[in-house]
Amino acid sequence: MPTNKNAQLRYQILDRCFSDYHHKYTIDDLIEKVNEALYDLCGTQISIRQIREDIKYMRDRVTYNAPIEAYPFDGRKSYYRYSDPTFSIFNNELSTEEIASLRSAIDILSRFRGVPSNAWLENVISSLEYRFGIMPNTENIVSFEQNELLKGTEFLGELIDSAMNHQPLQVLYRTFSGNERTSIIHPYHIKQFNNRWFLIGLQEGDHGNYITNKALDRIVKFSRAHVPFIPNKSIDFSEYFKDVVGVTLPDNHPEPEEVLLRFDAARFPYVVNKPIHPSQIVINEEEYIIRLMVRPNRELEAYIFSFGHQVEVLQPLWLRMQIAEKIDDLHKKYSKMQEDCTL
Repeated sequence: MPTNKNAQLRYQILDRCFSDYHHKYTIDDLIEKVNEALYDLCGTQISIRQIREDIKYMRDRVTYNAPIEAYPFDGRKSYYRYSDPTFSIFNNELSTEEIASLRSAIDILSRFRGVPSNAWLENVISSLEYRFGIMPNTENIVSFEQNELLKGTEFLGELIDSAMNHQPLQVLYRTFSGNERTSIIHPYHIKQFNNRWFLIGLQEGDHGNYITNKALDRIVKFSRAHVPFIPNKSIDFSEYFKDVVGVTLPDNHPEPEEVLLRFDAARFPYVVNKPIHPSQIVINEEEYIIRLMVRPNRELEAYIFSFGHQVEVLQPLWLRMQIAEKIDDLHKKYSKMQEDCTL
């Protein structure tokens, strides 16, 4: 039986003991009750330390918020009981609408089951299902765009844990050109963009520390770095990426610039309904022109090229010229290929 199922069985037994006002269950009594059931059903047993951890978990306000109290008796002993005799972790006070919403949420989360990087979701989903007695819809109604072949997603759960627990990492990173480098990174934030995941943190360098982002699919391996963690005291990540498309903050463009894009009539409605960036506004509906206030970077360029011939960069002039030069390079490549095919 999986560990999370063992936990659910333990909580069920403890809930019954804490609700029983006819008996006084000490820690020794509780572990005896739990181990008896575990041994019969699973062939396993647990320690007093685990029982104490279970009590702490059940008391937590974001899990069960159980009113478990320790009452002294018979000298140095204490027994455990709910201070509210009507309480049970299985009380379900959700409305019909709330149950329907929760079932939908569980159904959406369940679509991520089985993906290695999302193994941590298993306990979350199982706890929701068990606590509220709600199972997801068996029909496959919702699909998400995800690349299950993308490398590095198996690191996601551990990297999130490292960021939450302030654990510095020694990361071996391989660039697309094949160069490898090992560096110490203090993980601060995990961000997804364009179906890729990125680790943002403080990288230690010979000439000073600096903020960096590392694509998870380029991380070869990582391990704990035995150095003091350098906390993030200056960056608000809810604001950090607000002036860029994607995850790259360009050093040569420290301030947002006005970027004007003109689309053709067929593409314009799609861009209006799915904005490129939160700063996007329509400044000329008749001419199909939108404005962005961003720091231009390679992700913005890639976005512009994804529209092909349906977009024209109007401003800034330097970006227009830069895009034009790359279009000219493409034209030369395709012209050469056409010449080769006619020989």
